[in-house]
Amino acid sequence: MDDFWAGALWALKIWLYLIILLIMIPSMFGFSLGISEIYMTILVKTLEWATLNIQKANSDEGTLKPSSSNGLIQRENGSMEKELEELRRSRPKPPVGGDFTLSDCFYFIRQGIESIVDDQVTQRFTSEELVSWNLLTRTNNDFQYISLKLTLVYGLGIIVRYCILAPLRITLTVIGVSWLVIGTSAVGLLPNWRIKFWLSELVHVMCYRICARGLSATIRYHNRENKPKKGGICVANHTSPIDIVILCTDGCYAMVGQVHGGLMGIIQRAMVRSCPHVWFERSEMKDRHLVTKRLKDHVNDKKKLPILIFPEGTCINNTSVMMFKKGSFEIGTTIYPVAIKYDPKFGDAFWNSSKHSMVSYLLRMMTSWALVCNVWYLPAMHQQEGEDAVQFANRVKSAIAHQGGLVDLQWDGGLKRAKVKETFKEQQQKKYSNMVVRDDSSSNSD
Repeated sequence: MDDFWAGALWALKIWLYLIILLIMIPSMFGFSLGISEIYMTILVKTLEWATLNIQKANSDEGTLKPSSSNGLIQRENGSMEKELEELRRSRPKPPVGGDFTLSDCFYFIRQGIESIVDDQVTQRFTSEELVSWNLLTRTNNDFQYISLKLTLVYGLGIIVRYCILAPLRITLTVIGVSWLVIGTSAVGLLPNWRIKFWLSELVHVMCYRICARGLSATIRYHNRENKPKKGGICVANHTSPIDIVILCTDGCYAMVGQVHGGLMGIIQRAMVRSCPHVWFERSEMKDRHLVTKRLKDHVNDKKKLPILIFPEGTCINNTSVMMFKKGSFEIGTTIYPVAIKYDPKFGDAFWNSSKHSMVSYLLRMMTSWALVCNVWYLPAMHQQEGEDAVQFANRVKSAIAHQGGLVDLQWDGGLKRAKVKETFKEQQQKKYSNMVVRDDSSSNSD
């Protein structure tokens, strides 16, 4: 029995030595030994081979069918006025009684049916369906037997993901988080000199890089000359909590969020000792003026790190960008937009918080093939003269959506857990009412 435990301890030491020498040290200093590149090359070739086999098996039925969210409903991008005008074109003008006609009901009926069949909002809170299977059961629940070779490769993939990659990634994540807590706590004991802030940034970036390697992350950063600078606010579209790791691997940011308990609370308290993050109590988060003041005080100090904020307020499935909350755009400072786009072929990065807990989600990510994404740093943006916070937020959102190839939606991400506000319904009713009244008044003047 003693020999068994001695052998297990020896194997554990070898395991940790290999991780430290081959993965941790290279990741800490921002270079690679080429192991991840070889893994990605083999993975891409394997997925391409699997796709060809699936397409060959489905050749009798044509190409793979896209999901319902990819074109089942062909919507026109025209306004209510244009669509109603097209609908009314074939009917005579009523002599009296305004411009209302029963045929207008068809427009609203069609809009309702389209929303039921292909809802633009709720489908953004479910995982994106892939046209081609990526050998992960969770991305194709209807997968059927195609060939023995494909089944064997799928089984081998399960062994690789769960027996090799998952233990490796869990080990790296535990080490990265532990070092983050220990390192930031140690740096927090130093006096507030320049070296303290330099060490704090170094510790944050190194630990986030270790965590990124723990997810087999392959990140391509574009336009680094536009990286956020101190004294500003960085805003980005939000897909998962991993967005923080993705951005902080390339630079250090001050976080904004609610104070938590448990493990997350330990991490928050350790981080704030070495770096001025902005954590709020639950009661403070409801005080909008207090939040705005804290943020203004932070950005006015040009020595402090740029604040990282996700204005959507919830995770979206990386197919679109939804309404930005206006709070961070009322500060009156420089906004640095960042677009993040994940490649779903290697793993689904979207966190459906209403379906999966944080632990469950992280385990799913650690048993995926890899995390591949592109990050674009957009030029700094400022609020223009005569532009209010809402208009500024929409302009920034549109720029992020355009750069990331995402759909620009006006809907509030809060609809993930709440119903449509009555004010929005009233807004649509007023829009139609004003159109009818306007047409009525114009017909009377004629």
